[in-house]
Amino acid sequence: MMSFFTLSVSNESFADLFKRVFIDDSRYMKLIEGFINTLKITGGALVVGIVIGVLIAAVRTSYDKNKETMKLKGGFGYHLLGVLNLISKVYLTVIRGTPVVVQLMIMYFVVFAASDNGVLVGIIAFGINSGAYVAEIFRAGIMSIDQGQFEAGRSIGFNYVQTMRYIIIPQMFKAVLPTLLNEFIALLKETSVAGYVGVMDLTKAGNIIGGRVFNYFLPLAVVALIYLVSVLILTTIVGRVERRLRKSER
Repeated sequence: MMSFFTLSVSNESFADLFKRVFIDDSRYMKLIEGFINTLKITGGALVVGIVIGVLIAAVRTSYDKNKETMKLKGGFGYHLLGVLNLISKVYLTVIRGTPVVVQLMIMYFVVFAASDNGVLVGIIAFGINSGAYVAEIFRAGIMSIDQGQFEAGRSIGFNYVQTMRYIIIPQMFKAVLPTLLNEFIALLKETSVAGYVGVMDLTKAGNIIGGRVFNYFLPLAVVALIYLVSVLILTTIVGRVERRLRKSER
């Protein structure tokens, strides 16, 4: 009977196959390079997404909470906030309504066609995409804050911007942190399409190795395992954060 570690087609042992696929010509270095680029794109995109998300959420919640009052007063501020809110809605509709791979290709082949830094383009593209989802997470978090917190800020002399900055947004971050970390996990997996524009991410590295050794199963299985382990680690972190937040609320 053939050993578990022997391939029936080529009669090559698993150890020999592993050596041929990853060790020969130091092909494992491509996996390392790809994983590092994946982490760079994911981390950078999350930062970009948070910045965009905070701005969009602030505009939308400010409009929703103050539109009636500002409408009565009128003036430039009301019209400016209305325009910004409209732009925010268009942004959310377009980004959430189109595939991320299409957005990535537009950014790489059209908007930043002159750039040869695929990782940076990936950060921007995935950051803009993530920003739409983070914005809704933040908006839900802000809207969940009790109205009394806004009134408390006004009572100590804060204007609306100061109230948002010093009182509402810190509480919002605490409320949405677990959801935000889950968005980070989803973003990590979404970056696997970066190879469509030639970026050497983890999935692209596995695909290149498979093409060179004429065996796609083992390289892609290892890629899947790396993603799985990464997600499990992040999921564990999310679980611990949630437990700490629950304890701090008691």
